[in-house]
Amino acid sequence: MNPGLLFENFAQVLLAGLLVGAIYGLMCVGLGLIFGVMRVINFAQGDFLMLGMYFTFYVVSVFGVFAFLGAEAAPIAGALSAGPVLFAGGWLLHRLLIARVTGTRAAVYEAGQAQLILTLGVALILENGGLIVFGSTPEAVHTPLSWSAWVIPFFGGASHVLFLNKARALACLVSILIGAGLYWFIGRTRLGKALRAAADNPEAALYMGIDVDRAHGIAFGIGTGITAVAGGLVATYYPFQPYVGFDFVIIMYAGVVLGGMGSILGAFWGGVTIGLVQQLATLVLPFQLQNAAIFVVFLLIVQLRPQGLFGRSVERV
Repeated sequence: MNPGLLFENFAQVLLAGLLVGAIYGLMCVGLGLIFGVMRVINFAQGDFLMLGMYFTFYVVSVFGVFAFLGAEAAPIAGALSAGPVLFAGGWLLHRLLIARVTGTRAAVYEAGQAQLILTLGVALILENGGLIVFGSTPEAVHTPLSWSAWVIPFFGGASHVLFLNKARALACLVSILIGAGLYWFIGRTRLGKALRAAADNPEAALYMGIDVDRAHGIAFGIGTGITAVAGGLVATYYPFQPYVGFDFVIIMYAGVVLGGMGSILGAFWGGVTIGLVQQLATLVLPFQLQNAAIFVVFLLIVQLRPQGLFGRSVERV
């Protein structure tokens, strides 16, 4: 193969990996926040992503709530609006169910098993409830950006170009901005510091007057809302159905572990790493083996650096 063409293909796949990886990073941030603050392994996180997809689809494509913004901006507005709605849903779910097996009410020796069973049950309810309500027909949020791209000259000539999909590029930009905003929120605001205190030492946080159960509810709501926004962004270029969450929950957990358990920044970069590996694998492997490449790299990194690429053994949120 022509070396120029080979390098062009590599650059195109690398660019696609960065775009997809940023959106994966936003998904991982939502899950990483929940685990970092609450130490809960949430099997339902992929289904919150699915709900974000359907919420965006209905407000944009069915009801046309944001039609006044135009066909290009409406899907982004729909994805962003999924965040507050799913935040409220996540907070309510925590208050009614999750709080019974976490935080100050949970018995230490029983909490782990109860959390796993409860979140798995929530996942099954959401998946099968979604199948009843939404049906099994794949849907998508249609936007002109999905089938248009910017053409970037490569090697300074017209014979080599890179194609930058507009929908993925815009979703990547929104993901980076939200991830940076959350990182600032956790590190700089009073509420963010309270969440970090509840994560580091819940007992000491109680003595300092921090309501740990309330902090956990807020963390669960924010993690749910951020993942829903990521789902809305993915829906602009990826068809979905009620069981789509399973396709992404494995990616989320792999990204969180790769980045470093309990680290928001690490979770984002873990998602970017997953996106890069997944796309670069297409150069040498069939499409069906993309996830296999992810786990080969995952196992190698875990063997060499068990605390994750960007984590430390003592790092929290």
